[in-house]
Amino acid sequence: MTVSRMTSREFNQDTARAKRAAENGPVLITDRGTPSHVLLSIEDYRRLTEGGPSLLDAIAPAEAQDFEFEPPRLHGALLSVPDLI
Repeated sequence: MTVSRMTSREFNQDTARAKRAAENGPVLITDRGTPSHVLLSIEDYRRLTEGGPSLLDAIAPAEAQDFEFEPPRLHGALLSVPDLI
């Protein structure tokens, strides 16, 4: 996948070139040298937004139920404020 760059002016003057470039990968459009927009083909856009499983869905077992979780309280010198003077 190739990432192309164009200025806003180039994009406004030659949108056909931008659309052709988007077939090979994202087109980064800059405004005064700062990235402002990205042009993607519809296939790339759909792939990014098709909504796969969430991270929780991916790592939780299928039979997972709600459960209580009480993290242990930490004690000791690691949690004291150091004397910097």
